[in-house]
Amino acid sequence: MRVVIVGAGVGGLALARGLSDQGHEVEVHERAPGLRRGGAGLGLHANGVAALAALGVDVSGVGRRLDSLENRDSSGRVRYTVDLGAVRDRYGFESRAVPRRALMELLAGGLPQDTVRFGRVCTRVRLNPDGTVSALFGDGSSATGDVVVGADGVRSAVRRDLWDGDPARPTGWASWQGLTRVPVELAAGTRAAVVQGRQGLCGIMPAGEGLVQWWFDVRWRPDTPVPGSPAAVLRRLFEGWDDPDVSAVLEHARDEDLALFEHVRYRMPRKVWGQGGATLLGDAAHAFSPSTAQGANQALEDALELSRALAEQRAGADPAAALRRYEHARRGPVSLASLASGAELLKRFGPPRLLGAERLGALATSQYIGYLGRASNVLTDRNT
Repeated sequence: MRVVIVGAGVGGLALARGLSDQGHEVEVHERAPGLRRGGAGLGLHANGVAALAALGVDVSGVGRRLDSLENRDSSGRVRYTVDLGAVRDRYGFESRAVPRRALMELLAGGLPQDTVRFGRVCTRVRLNPDGTVSALFGDGSSATGDVVVGADGVRSAVRRDLWDGDPARPTGWASWQGLTRVPVELAAGTRAAVVQGRQGLCGIMPAGEGLVQWWFDVRWRPDTPVPGSPAAVLRRLFEGWDDPDVSAVLEHARDEDLALFEHVRYRMPRKVWGQGGATLLGDAAHAFSPSTAQGANQALEDALELSRALAEQRAGADPAAALRRYEHARRGPVSLASLASGAELLKRFGPPRLLGAERLGALATSQYIGYLGRASNVLTDRNT
């Protein structure tokens, strides 16, 4: 089949890898002038790493393995620790923190030459009478295929012609995030940390080669003016925190290191994401807040499940049936991930102090293992 993918983010490139390896004719259209190498890092959990492996992408050489995730209060006291090694033992795939640019380059590097076309601004999608689908671009050109996949993010142009209205709603939070070298012991280890307090949240993860992925989650409204010096604002907001890793990040943060990421979510993923030979993938279909770090991982699961659905398609058959199977298979896991990620306030203030750190850690690890299995197709081979 000829497949047109709109959007060269993590999900779009992963789908292109899977489909190209199956022999499909694939082209990816990206509005940016080149490969997106910006952004900070991202957490690849067991399901994301498993999806990449099934797509033929080995990430063991990028980023850093994560063996544990500490939850601390603003004084630096460890409330509990999630044992990510136990997650690896259960599912056979580790967790990693990777620079986004490294993953993008790894995905794009395995594609046939000229698969990705840059500077292509999609304005809408058209279902044609002959059953094909066309993506239309701002320069008056178009690309027609048996299938068009909108992997173009929260403000998806493809989705505008498939759904009524924009489902994205602000959650009242945003992240200031960076990927820099910070002289903390954590940078050389395999331990990540999430520090919670009244002012918000700070996350810190080693991302390999001395880099640390860090972010601050703060309350935010769409009409909030962007400060001239976000680093200075963060230092004032979190200056009372005694956690040494947070203090080190704040000390070394510079305005040029910081990027703003506003949190939005859809109330609940739809039962059907597309029409005919058109469908959606990743944030275009199911955006949710990053509080459980599943955005990129769910997009990678989408890419794998869609590539599997099209691999099973009989030659000459209408691909619409395969697309609806893909959407049906993914809806349950995505809905759970969306529900869990929507609990913003709970994620900010942490659990009640009813159990000791060891018992709470064991409980959190067990719950996370169960949640990850239910929020995944690839970890449980739930692809029907």
